[in-house]
Amino acid sequence: MKKVDLDLYTDYLLSAFGAATATGLSAMVDGDVSHDKITRFLSEQDYTTKDLWQQVKSTVRMVERDDGGVIFDDTIQEKAWTDESELMCWHFDHCSGRNIRGINLLNALYHSNGTSIPVAFELVKKPFQYCDQKTQQIKRKGEVTKNEMMRQMIDTCIRNTLKFRFVLMVSWFSSDENLDFIGGKGRHFIAALKDNRLVALTEEDRKKKRFVRVDELDFPEQTAVQGWLKGYAKAVLLVREVFTNKDGSTGVLHLVCSDLTCDYDAITTTYKKRWKVEVFHKSLKSNANLAMSPTRTVRTQSNHIFMSICAAFKLECLSIKSKPNPFALCRKLFINASRTAYDELQQFRAVA
Repeated sequence: MKKVDLDLYTDYLLSAFGAATATGLSAMVDGDVSHDKITRFLSEQDYTTKDLWQQVKSTVRMVERDDGGVIFDDTIQEKAWTDESELMCWHFDHCSGRNIRGINLLNALYHSNGTSIPVAFELVKKPFQYCDQKTQQIKRKGEVTKNEMMRQMIDTCIRNTLKFRFVLMVSWFSSDENLDFIGGKGRHFIAALKDNRLVALTEEDRKKKRFVRVDELDFPEQTAVQGWLKGYAKAVLLVREVFTNKDGSTGVLHLVCSDLTCDYDAITTTYKKRWKVEVFHKSLKSNANLAMSPTRTVRTQSNHIFMSICAAFKLECLSIKSKPNPFALCRKLFINASRTAYDELQQFRAVA
């Protein structure tokens, strides 16, 4: 990888407050770098998780601890007007409950010692087209599922000798196969459960297959209760967390933890760190120009996403050194840019 070009492009993503284009970057440096050179940089090779690890490895080694956690979640960047492809296609958004046209990105965020670092990523691609018999519409599907991608990413983290104790994930990643996989790798998991997940609170009930929905169980709040998930052989700890939303309504979150040495406070406190990946996704979109690229090919689109991840990581490193959070840093950059533009405008008016 050409580190000079990478640094230039990621700096541009953090300092550009509009569309991120090769011509815009060239203009920013007064033509010292041609727009053709930037275009070639984005299109000459595919940048992958391996390249990301090379960028973040030294920082990870400084902050990693045995009790660290790897957080998995995906995000969708809507791109309604970009030409459809295996990368730019329709994906179901769990947050809005509808299909969205855009890019689906699965991230592994490592959190340790108060620092959050992206250590792996995968783009959800759907190269195969088929006709849906029910709707008679052409749809797309991928070669692997997001659950399979997550398991591959965990393997990658282990091969990279990343120190972590927990895998944190939302309910749509808490399948039996994923839980078995994580346990088989010698790691623990803390995951949210869907309300209809079937559980048993005694060994006898499990053997006799007397399972009930987790939301129908009667167990005390602020307590970790041992039980068994249907389809998962080992005992786990179950937690029910009741919280109040901003609008005053009450919400309930059911968590499952494979580490039987944990208590209620340890489980809920650790799982709250999962929110760091939501903050990272917001930073990708708001601070690192994830969506503001007019790239057209699958390779250049994919590489722009890789550069955005690197830019968000760079911003996190600056935040560690200078204390303000990434959003405060970008806000300061924006104010300084606006002030410079305002001063330049006053000079033009004075001459006129």
